[in-house]
Amino acid sequence: MATKTVSSENARSQWREIIESAIAGNDVVIERYGKPIVAVISYEDFLELEEILEEMREAREAQIVLDEWQRDAATARPWEEVKSDLIADGLLDE
Repeated sequence: MATKTVSSENARSQWREIIESAIAGNDVVIERYGKPIVAVISYEDFLELEEILEEMREAREAQIVLDEWQRDAATARPWEEVKSDLIADGLLDE
C-alpha cells in the first residue's frame, strides 16, 4: 500500500483522484503549510478502525482533563455530582 501526500491547495483540484486513490487502498495525506493535517482512507478501512479511533479520541480527551486537573486541582468536580450527571445521561445505573 502506498501513501500519497498532497498539499491542501492541490487537493482541491485533485479531489476526484484522491478519492479514487483511497478507494484503491492507497492512503492520501493532505498537508497544509508542509504539515500533515488529515488522511483520506477507504470507507472499509475506516469502519475497521472506527472503534480504535473512538478509544484513542476518548483517551486524548481524558489526558486533557487530567492535565487540567494537575495544573489546578480546583477544577475537579465532586464524585456525587459526576455520578448524578452520569445517571441523568443514562450512562450509569443508580
